[in-house]
Amino acid sequence: MADPMPDIKSFARKALDWPARILFPPVCAGCRRHVSQPGVLCGACWPKLRLLERPWCPVMGTPFTHHMGEGFLSAEAIADPPPFERARAAVAYSGVARQMVQGLKYQDRTDLAPWMARWMLRAGAELIAEADVVVPVPLHWRRFFRRQFNQSAELARAVSQLGELPFAPSAVRRVKLTRQQVGLERREREENVRAAFRVPEEAEIEIAGRRVLLIDDVYTTGATVRAVARALKKGGAGTVDVLTFARVLPGDFRADESATI
Repeated sequence: MADPMPDIKSFARKALDWPARILFPPVCAGCRRHVSQPGVLCGACWPKLRLLERPWCPVMGTPFTHHMGEGFLSAEAIADPPPFERARAAVAYSGVARQMVQGLKYQDRTDLAPWMARWMLRAGAELIAEADVVVPVPLHWRRFFRRQFNQSAELARAVSQLGELPFAPSAVRRVKLTRQQVGLERREREENVRAAFRVPEEAEIEIAGRRVLLIDDVYTTGATVRAVARALKKGGAGTVDVLTFARVLPGDFRADESATI
């Protein structure tokens, strides 16, 4: 005879969920229309989300229009090799993805982070499988004090929990209060974050010789994650991989675009 307890427990959980769903009905992660369950997109927003898929550059994660052959690198990876080993992103930074990033960053939509992280796990499965520790791109303490949260840390915390990896939010610090990257050209962005990050001596043990998975919300020109990767390597990290929710694809960059701070 089947045990009735699992059905009873399932019914009880659903019953307890009803008041919350009535008071706080699930809404679309893009436009906030009502949807059937939390973390999903409505029928109007889903087509506006471009998931990044293989084939892509094995280093930069930049998608190719067709398969270029095993180990084929993008022009960016060849002309300007990064200080990190691999970069991956879940979606292109356009349409509903831009709305989600801006909602998380500027509208305190921290509830979006776990759902964004699920897409990041899909895109970065190979990185997560080999990672030893998850580290977010840090905010300067003054900016953190004003904002009260770090969007990259919210994503990194969710990635670490879903991927069952250690989370080291203080492994690297932003020691220079930089200008916001929005409005800066590529070279200006690189100069803006030069020497802006450092691994504190007490945190070196967390990353020493380890494969670090660096998390950010958007990969724009790569200036920020490159600077953080250099700091992590200088602090003793074995290798650094980069995983972001969104990616500004080559040719789409505009200096006035809302991007990583």
